[in-house]
Amino acid sequence: MSIAVTILGNASAKPTAHAHPSAQTVNINEQLFLVDAGEGVQRQMFRYGISPLKLRAVFISHLHGDHVFGLFPLLSTLGLYGRRTPLRIYAPRPFGDMLEAHLRLFDRDLPYTPEWVEVDTTKNRMIFENDTVEVWSLPLRHRVPTSGYLFRQKRPRLNIRKFCIERYGLSIAQIAAAKRGEDIVLDSGETLRNADLTYLPYQPAAYAYCSDTNYSARLAGMVEGVDLLYHEATYAADSRRIAKERGHSTTADAATVAAKASAKRLIIGHFSSRYKDLQPLLEEARAIFPATDIAREGETFTIEPERHDKG
Repeated sequence: MSIAVTILGNASAKPTAHAHPSAQTVNINEQLFLVDAGEGVQRQMFRYGISPLKLRAVFISHLHGDHVFGLFPLLSTLGLYGRRTPLRIYAPRPFGDMLEAHLRLFDRDLPYTPEWVEVDTTKNRMIFENDTVEVWSLPLRHRVPTSGYLFRQKRPRLNIRKFCIERYGLSIAQIAAAKRGEDIVLDSGETLRNADLTYLPYQPAAYAYCSDTNYSARLAGMVEGVDLLYHEATYAADSRRIAKERGHSTTADAATVAAKASAKRLIIGHFSSRYKDLQPLLEEARAIFPATDIAREGETFTIEPERHDKG
């Protein structure tokens, strides 16, 4: 029940010979999601052994090319591989117009249906939910409507302590009630507190993806306590003015958000092509938030659940 984030691209808009534009996969509870789809994303997925046929959904932060140009070839390839299950694509307006044009001009006869779900980039709200996972939109401050995404494991069902079943002779109905969080009343009239009977098997984890954006103290509040935070750091700390003008963040901005949010770990990416050596950027961020790493292509960052003692 872990969360695994694999970096497929860590560069910004200008192409380079050594890095790809923004794209990541998030595997949460064995469910695979694609977050942003810069040029070459499908090649990167194949390169790192990730099957695009396993995608549950796609989340696009905004409609700049370095975050979306790779999606349309991927949609075509999924058709060639015979995908049948509809694929939901969460993205801001006017992505629907882009998708309609692509389907009309290139992919009229796909064997599956790409379904656009509009993301309101002004709202922090849940936009995806199933039995074990929820995804929230995170309003960001960029030059065009932009949303980050917070992936969160849902609280697992309670487990019952096995020795309690034997000690009190609990029935199947009583066990089910305890797992729902109820106290149990025995035939003798004794009440067993739920807290004494059950335990949470693991603490739910969360991952936040934040690119592209100016510094935002409000964002820190929306991702408070997150286990792993990805925050763009397009520029070094001494380029604060140009970062603000272009709707981006510096290393110091990213680290400050992580510190204010009390995040457990930070990874930084979306680097300007001007930086050939990323080590100075990492050192700048670590001076503010020591638990920082570079989002290096091909690397997977895993959040292992904090398992609780059965007691």
